[in-house]
Amino acid sequence: MMLPVQHASQLAVRPPDQHWLVEQLWADEAVGILGGEPKCGKSFLALQMGVAVASGAPCLGRFAVSRPGRVLVFPAEDALHIVRHRLDALCSTADLELADIDLQVITAPRLRLDLDADRQALAETVAHHQPKLLVLDPFVRLHRVDENASQQVAPLLAFLRELQRQHNLAVLVVHHARKGAANCRAGQALRGSSEFHAWGDSNLYLRRKGETTTLTVEHRAAPSIPDLALRLATCDSRVALEIIDAPDHVSPLPPSPQQRVENVLAEATTPLSIKELRQACRIRTSTLCHVMAVLADTGRITKTEAGYQITSE
Repeated sequence: MMLPVQHASQLAVRPPDQHWLVEQLWADEAVGILGGEPKCGKSFLALQMGVAVASGAPCLGRFAVSRPGRVLVFPAEDALHIVRHRLDALCSTADLELADIDLQVITAPRLRLDLDADRQALAETVAHHQPKLLVLDPFVRLHRVDENASQQVAPLLAFLRELQRQHNLAVLVVHHARKGAANCRAGQALRGSSEFHAWGDSNLYLRRKGETTTLTVEHRAAPSIPDLALRLATCDSRVALEIIDAPDHVSPLPPSPQQRVENVLAEATTPLSIKELRQACRIRTSTLCHVMAVLADTGRITKTEAGYQITSE
């Protein structure tokens, strides 16, 4: 039996407004990783994205969901009453009622992607419920393979990719970062095989420093947005991750080499040599010589036997 083949010009073209499931955060029908260190809010962000997709409310209060739909979540690590409490709090923050949004929870005590029976059960569940987004949290509870072995991890991720293609849904997998990887590039900090990073169409990474969590976004086929600073905001029954906006003021740009030379000469009480200027301005000799030539040509500086000085007006 031959594989189906289609001329490239006949492939479906997707309108620009359908490129995103969550604007700028998660591509439509994308598979990917939401990764990060322990206790940095991975599960919370996964549920917050689920609430946004199920309701159409902006994720993190900013990123639009233009075509909301059913969300299916398997919380493998948290007790179901904790999941309910978090979802109630997230809905309250968005002025929603949990009962009014189409968010379904798989309540099975176990789901292992390395077992044929469990893969079949998940495939049938997805086929029946037809979610737009499937959230699996976390990956470490979904198997008993060696996460460092590419040949063991790849088939599990391939199965999820197959689900995505068969049922036109997005798949978000929560995964842990390696210990001691704070200085690594976000995707390289994921625990286990490099398959995780390579697999994702859209990937999100959380890193915590003090009370602030940084969110890094990567996409396979779209530009990524700058990193975002997040914090967990609480007020009565309302709990949600929110974006910490940068201050309104803009830090001044550092002075140019020419400005640095002029400032040093203006503050000097005696003429300065090229060597003294280079040490004071901390710029390369070639750059300094170019700047000095420009300043001399424009009459801004004067050369004396003792060195250079600002031209007196």
